[in-house]
Amino acid sequence: MALEAKREGLSLVDAALKASHERFRPIVMTSIAFILGVVPLLTASGAGAAARVPIGITVFSGMIASTCLAVALVPVFFVQIEGLFAKKEKKE
Repeated sequence: MALEAKREGLSLVDAALKASHERFRPIVMTSIAFILGVVPLLTASGAGAAARVPIGITVFSGMIASTCLAVALVPVFFVQIEGLFAKKEKKE
C-alpha cells in the first residue's frame, strides 16, 4: 500500500502514514481476536492448568506487545529502509 501511494506521487512519509492508517483497523481487529482467543488459557483451572496459564500469559502479553510495536514501528522502518534505497539509487 505504501509503495503504491509512493508511486502515485506522495512523499515517503505521507505514503507510510496513508498505509498505516489503512492497515491499522485490520491489524488491531485481528490481534484482538487472537488475544481474546487466548483468554481461556489465562483462566484455565483443573488438570493441566499449571502448564496452560503460563503459556496463556506469555502469548497474551506477547501479542499485545507485538501489536503495539508493529503498529508503531513498521511505518518508521519502512521510511528508513526506503530512504536508504533512494539514497543508494541517487548515488548510482
